[in-house]
Amino acid sequence: MGGPLTRGPHMDHDSYPDSYIRGILNTVKTIAMVGASEKTNRPSYFAFKYLHERGYTMIPVNPGQAGHEMLGRKIYAKLADVPEPIDMVDIFRAPQYALPIVEEALALKPRPQVIWMQLGVRNDEAARLAEANGLKVVMNRCPKIEYGRLSSEIAWMGVNTRTITAKKAQLFGRGIQRMALNRVTMAGGATDAAQRASRAEDTG
Repeated sequence: MGGPLTRGPHMDHDSYPDSYIRGILNTVKTIAMVGASEKTNRPSYFAFKYLHERGYTMIPVNPGQAGHEMLGRKIYAKLADVPEPIDMVDIFRAPQYALPIVEEALALKPRPQVIWMQLGVRNDEAARLAEANGLKVVMNRCPKIEYGRLSSEIAWMGVNTRTITAKKAQLFGRGIQRMALNRVTMAGGATDAAQRASRAEDTG
């Protein structure tokens, strides 16, 4: 993982540099997904599962399912109920809910480093509030899709559609997933090992 995230100049939320997205995904460890659903046909479930399998500590937040479990993780009613520090809040709710969620996130101690709003979710007022308090913000993007794109996983699988699916990533070699991001995946193996294996195959 990298060092602490630092807030840069005002971010253009119409277009994010890959370095900005990669820096977030390489640095955060614990992600609270507000609006996560235990229903296996929901996009939030697919995204939650994907990130969980890639080594992130995923925390589901959904007041309608509080007390249940999702992939072995307890579902909380609100961010304030989560008993551990949160690095990133992933908002899987409609745009009008983003501002109160950011306000709730800012009340946490310690505060999260990142507010991430899913595809189709943009609330500039919420973004301004978060940035004014030193948080990084991403809007109208899916971390599942961005992770796959930046790691070359989506292009490698031929699934460059920007659509969330439940399809599992293919494993490479001895249970190792080919990744460009410097993370350890739940599927097994560190990314640098996968890259070495890839180079060996390409030259072999």
